[in-house]
Amino acid sequence: MEKIRVLVWNEYIHETESEEIRRVYPNGIHTAIAEGLLGFGGFEVKTATLDMPECGLDEQTLQSTDVLVWWSHVAHARVPDEIAERVRKRVLDGMGFVALHSSHLCKPFVGLMGTCCRSKWRENDEKERIWVIEPAHPIAQNLPEYIELAEEETYGERFEIPTPDELVFVSWFSGGEVFRSGCCWKRGLGKIFYFRPGHEAYPTYYRDDIRQILANAVYWARPSHGPTPTLGNVKTPYETIRLVDHSNEYHP
Repeated sequence: MEKIRVLVWNEYIHETESEEIRRVYPNGIHTAIAEGLLGFGGFEVKTATLDMPECGLDEQTLQSTDVLVWWSHVAHARVPDEIAERVRKRVLDGMGFVALHSSHLCKPFVGLMGTCCRSKWRENDEKERIWVIEPAHPIAQNLPEYIELAEEETYGERFEIPTPDELVFVSWFSGGEVFRSGCCWKRGLGKIFYFRPGHEAYPTYYRDDIRQILANAVYWARPSHGPTPTLGNVKTPYETIRLVDHSNEYHP
């Protein structure tokens, strides 16, 4: 079986500008995520960052990507509109898209959702408990009933997204908030998964259970490789139409 081709994209800003964040992710959040995926096998993983030409998201790279994993926070606006649209169209054509943490506000995700995707949040080092509410879902494979993070950034409803096609995880925070933390959609031929945890100040992406979720999500979001639909005004060629003459048939 061919390996699933994964591209992990990261702004790579916090880690370069903050010594505190660099101590948590010395080689970047994208590297930690990529290393986690490689530990499962079955994936061919590359990384890209905002400072690369075309943000590392040129047409050739996207065409050779099965699933794009996206982490962003402070530089959503710095991704050019034409590149965001390029990503959106690739998802509609079948590429999987996994949006992490603050990526609910990135241009490709907002474009695919068609809403503003806002929520409430605060940085407070409080506990998060992620409940698995669809234990039979492929993204929940090999997980316990819930995952507890001792420290994370708090998010809270209302989360202004379209109603998910499938809701896999719901989070509860020690401040009382709840949040839809694992949401699935289909758009065109592509599949999208949003996963909330992963604030840059915490080592969330080193955890085995979080890495299991990301591996499950990539596997779920991979292209189906079904037939490519023909769309638009399609006229059937005359030679494919079979005309049958019934004039000589006997009808008692």
